[in-house]
This record gives sequence, structure tokens and C-alpha cells, in this order.
Amino acid sequence: MERIFEMVPGYRYVTGTEDYATQTESDISYETIIAREARDENYVDQNTGEVVTSGEVQGGDSVGQTSLKEGDNVLPEDRKENQEMKQEAPEEEEPSDTPGEAVQVAQNSSGTDFIPNNTPVATYPKEKLNDFDYLLQNFYVVDRTTTINSGQLNAEELLGKSMKLNHGPDAPQILIYHTHSQEGFADSTGDASTSIVGVGEYLNQLLGSYGFHVIHHTGEYDVETRDNAYSKAGPAVEQILRENPSIEIVIDLHRDGVPEGTRLVTEQGGKEMASIMFFNGLSRTTANGDIGYLPNPYIQDNLAFSLQMQLAAKEYYPGFSRAIYLKGYRYNMHYCPKTLLVEVGAQTNTVQEAMNAMEPLADIIAKVISPGE
Repeated sequence: MERIFEMVPGYRYVTGTEDYATQTESDISYETIIAREARDENYVDQNTGEVVTSGEVQGGDSVGQTSLKEGDNVLPEDRKENQEMKQEAPEEEEPSDTPGEAVQVAQNSSGTDFIPNNTPVATYPKEKLNDFDYLLQNFYVVDRTTTINSGQLNAEELLGKSMKLNHGPDAPQILIYHTHSQEGFADSTGDASTSIVGVGEYLNQLLGSYGFHVIHHTGEYDVETRDNAYSKAGPAVEQILRENPSIEIVIDLHRDGVPEGTRLVTEQGGKEMASIMFFNGLSRTTANGDIGYLPNPYIQDNLAFSLQMQLAAKEYYPGFSRAIYLKGYRYNMHYCPKTLLVEVGAQTNTVQEAMNAMEPLADIIAKVISPGE
């Protein structure tokens, strides 16, 4: 009945609900959605070095291209380092399902000289954030596969949700894992320490220095193919959360894929680093509405977490984070209310730039989840 009323001119105006809708996609099956969910983030073909896209973004652009909007920090082609930009294929290793398996971190020349910003550099008045159009245009990119409205994207409600930890570090508090463990960078050597897994290990160490108790899970779910990577990773995530019910924060750390002429670089604290992007799945397609077989009771909590992280990033480290990307599937964000999916730079960034990005990211996480902040 609601859909019938929505066809009446002026209905949304009368009910006070604004919608942001994108171009309609075609109907697709459950099996297709599950496979596509794993593939619809951009990635780089190991053999050709070309960016592979889901083919679902308006105008045939890629997710990375669409998510590049005014204000993103893109390093021009002529400033690229003189190095081979084609990603090397990582060596295959036996998959690991051990949550605490140690991963050596690649040599990080940044050391511990990063000085966090303790005073906001920019501020965003609540009245502006409560304006749906302002919030959407300044904080988000909405993919064509999904829709969002002002009832769901309510800044006052989302910023009012507490993301603070409820207990101390005597038991695990944070889980870091990688649905796409094989994602590497421009100068990755094929060793895990120079892939997104090594970057995750550095984030693990940094969060530990803030006093948090972290589990870094290094299981591999995309070695032969990215198809069904999320459904493959799901049981391991469930098991870790079941064995460690104290975990309140789940972070799935990724790396984006962009055209070879693009580098996502920002400078913070005098260091060049990869910019990051928060990514949310809404379990809703433009064509069919809510995806009943991909339920996520925590969508509003997920949205609250990414918005609070994005706001802290924009206030303390302007230019560090790209717009939050909203897409139509679920991405295993239904296991925990406080779940983040974070894209760290792209295949054209260096390992060092990705490592450097973990320093402000760790500080932003601490600012958002620490009870005393």
C-alpha cells in the first residue's frame, strides 16, 4: 500500500520523507547477488593489471570512479613515483582460520612520529548536518543499486547513537579481518606483510598502543576467486564472535581499485598517505526494495558508526576520508552493530602510504569509541 501511495504526486512532501533514488537496476537472483556482493567492489586483475568493475554503476563507471567526487585528494599522473604500478600476484599460502595468527609488518619508516590532532580543525554545525540534502551532498555517494531517504539518514539520530566501548581491555574488544586478503599495493612484493593484511597488522599494533584489545584475523577467502568471498568469510567471523562475545567492534579492511592514472593521496601531519573511504551496505536494491534474504538488523547502527567516523575524520583530519559509499548489498555488516568496512587507498598507492593512513585512522577510531572521549 505504501508503494501505491508513493506514486501519488506530493505524497513524500506531505509525509515529510525525502528520498534519494538512483537509476533502476534489473532484477537479479539470490545466487547472483551473493556472487556479485563479493565482486562489486573494484579490484585489479592479477594477470592484466586492469581495474575490474561490477558494471552496475551509472554510465558504466566503476565504483572507484563514481566515488571520486569534488574534494577527494587525487594525485595527478605526472606526480606519480617512477615505479611499476602493475600489482604483482601474491604468493598463495594455506588459508588460516586462527584469529590471532601473527603477521609480520613491512618496514614502516614512519615509526611512531605521528602526532594526533587533539583539537578539531573544522566544525560542522548540527543544523547543517540535520539538513538531508546537505548531509547527502557533503558526506555520501549513493550507488545506483540502492536508495536512501531522510528517515534512514537522520543525522540527529545517527550521531546520537553511542559507539563507545562498554568494557575494558581485559577481554577482546575489536576484530580486524579481511574479506579480500589478496589486495595489494603498487609496490607490494607478494608477501602478506606488504598487502592489506600487513596494513591491518599495523592498525592492530596502533590500536594496541591506544590500549585496546584487538584480534587480527588473517584468514584468506579470495585466493582463487573473489566470488562468494563474503559468504566464505562469514562462518569464520561468526565463530570468532561466538568465541569472543566481548568483541564490540568489527573492522573489515580493504583496498579500493581505481584507473591507473589515479592515486588517492592526502597529506596529514606532514606525511603523504592514502586516503580512506567508509563503505556501507543497505540490503536494499533499487528495483526490488529490501532484500529479505540478506537481512541486517544493524543497518542503522552501521550507518551511525560510519557517519561518526566520517565526521571525526573531517573535523580532525580534513581531506583524509573520501565520501561514505552506500551500496545495495550486505557485506557481512549484520554480525555486529558497530561494524566498519574501510577502503584504504587503491592499487596505485604505495605500501608506505597505506601504512601511514593507519595512524590517523587509529586515532579517529579511538576518538569515536573511547568512553572518555
